[in-house]
Amino acid sequence: MDEQMNGTVPVSPPSMATQRFVKIGERSFTLVGTAHVSSASIDEVITVIRTVMPDRICVELDDARYKAMINPASWEQMDIVKIIKEGKVFFMLANLALSSFQRRMGTGIQPGREMLAAIETAQELDIPFSLCDRPVPITLKRAWSKSNFWNKSKLIAQLIAAAFSNEKPDEEEIEKLKNASELDYMMEEMASYLPSVKEVLIDERDKYLASKIWEAQGNNVVAVVGAGHMKGIEAWLHRFAGGESADVSSFEVLPPKSVLSKYSGLLFPLILLGLIVAGFFTSGILKSVEMLAQWWLLSGTLSAIGTALCWVHPVSIPIAFLSAPIGTISPVLAMGMFPALFEAWIHKPRVEDFQNLMSDVASLKGFYKNKITHILLVFIMSSLGGAIGNIISVPTLAMHLK
Repeated sequence: MDEQMNGTVPVSPPSMATQRFVKIGERSFTLVGTAHVSSASIDEVITVIRTVMPDRICVELDDARYKAMINPASWEQMDIVKIIKEGKVFFMLANLALSSFQRRMGTGIQPGREMLAAIETAQELDIPFSLCDRPVPITLKRAWSKSNFWNKSKLIAQLIAAAFSNEKPDEEEIEKLKNASELDYMMEEMASYLPSVKEVLIDERDKYLASKIWEAQGNNVVAVVGAGHMKGIEAWLHRFAGGESADVSSFEVLPPKSVLSKYSGLLFPLILLGLIVAGFFTSGILKSVEMLAQWWLLSGTLSAIGTALCWVHPVSIPIAFLSAPIGTISPVLAMGMFPALFEAWIHKPRVEDFQNLMSDVASLKGFYKNKITHILLVFIMSSLGGAIGNIISVPTLAMHLK
């Protein structure tokens, strides 16, 4: 009775924590919470849709993910050179790591297969459907931009650990992901470990999904979403009904950068060049040339070492050595770009590299073997080595001024 009074009653027996029925005025919203790698979720989604026969079905997918799922060969159209030049290497690696984690969790089930099942059932029954999720690149960029250096480091560590972990849960453990208490615990863990990431991945998307579901046409709507979002979506639907704005346009853009973060990329180049110029005024041109050479040696050598650790073509190593300092002071070029582009030219990705991409990212050996991920690895390791060299160079050059 209490549940009926506040507009929330279960569609199935009360023990089913994976479904919520929200009645607001003349509109009815059936929320189906799924585990994205659960075979049981697929059956449940199909059953709910056939039982409810809604006016519209909303699914937790964006347009790019939907197209990638119905056309797995879309990876073969990827331009690795363009990705490097546009500085999208880190975000592509994050996407690959997340995909690898979901695939490992899947016990043979395609991640998000229940979303496709919802769309296929909608098409079979001639029910319109809506893609209601925010594009993944925007979500990742917002999470990245809202994180400080320490949280970014933890996020990278988590992604790497998720990608290369050999632990594989069984079907029973996957189904537990849909249990409300388990999800609450996971959300609390995420909030304490990575609060900025939890805000973007969970809190913002709760409102974003709820907004798209609220704005969907039809009085009888079925929404298929990750179980972790159900509680938040239900709360937001009631808030929208109470008059709160459903505008989520601010969640579709990157937050404005602070003055410090906007110019942080110039910090090290300015410090290094400032120290070299100071060496000229205090000890003459020979001292400034010596300092310049020492900086180049440190940055270039460590960048070359990082590149060599990727088992590259021998020519890539001197390219990394020569280009690392250039990438430091250039506002357009990035450290790691030149050796990565050379590797892309000398070791052109093959069709099988694209076809095996998703399976190869599940292991470190696969990362080295696959030419696509190998090129990305060269970019990362070369950049990391050069960055460490720059950090070491600051105190080293400062000692020349004593």
